[in-house]
Formats: sequence, structure tokens, C-alpha cells
Amino acid sequence: QVQFVESGGGLVQPGGSLRLSCAASGSIFRIYAMGWYRQVPGKQRDLVAKITSDSSTNYADSVKGRFTVSRDNAKNTVYLQMNSLKPEDTAVYYCNRYPFVGAWGQGTLVTVSE
Repeated sequence: QVQFVESGGGLVQPGGSLRLSCAASGSIFRIYAMGWYRQVPGKQRDLVAKITSDSSTNYADSVKGRFTVSRDNAKNTVYLQMNSLKPEDTAVYYCNRYPFVGAWGQGTLVTVSE
């Protein structure tokens, strides 16, 4: 079973940037589409960005132009570069395959606040 370990979250002021990382286990990581998801307490977990095995990308309208997803198959890692952060981006961020399967990692908390 593939496992995911997210990192890179933290507290940042509005307009700031963060880069999230997600390390995935498994030797066939490269064939999977991957997604970054986020969840605010009391709300559903939503897809933020996805990247296919050939690095085609798609973004939720709310983050388009501000977030960039990328992957390094040699390191079994997917990244989310987040720029021009807004308070409404505050959430726990998770990665998983797209569509998601299996267990979720612990996520990484992003807080955008003065």
C-alpha cells in the first residue's frame, strides 16, 4: 500500500509563499496521477491541483495562477508551490493519488494570517 508523507506547511502572512512536499512510497509512483487536496475543519476535502504521469497539470479555479504542482519521479515526490497566499487558503493539505485511493497521510497545516 502506498503511503504519503506531507511536509512544508506553516504560518505565513497574506501574500507570502510556501512550498509543500509529499514523499510517496512505492516503486511505481511514476505511473500514477497525483493530487494535492485540502480540508478545512467541518468541510469536505477538496482537490486543489493534480498532475498526471506525464506532468500535465490542472488546478481548482480558486488557486489557478497562484499554485504550481510538480513532481520528481526519481525521488517519488510531488510538490506544491503556493504563491500569493490568501487567508482562505488556510487548511490542512494532503497528497494522494488522483483519484484518491487508500489511506491518507497526516497532512501538513497551512495557516495564512497576519
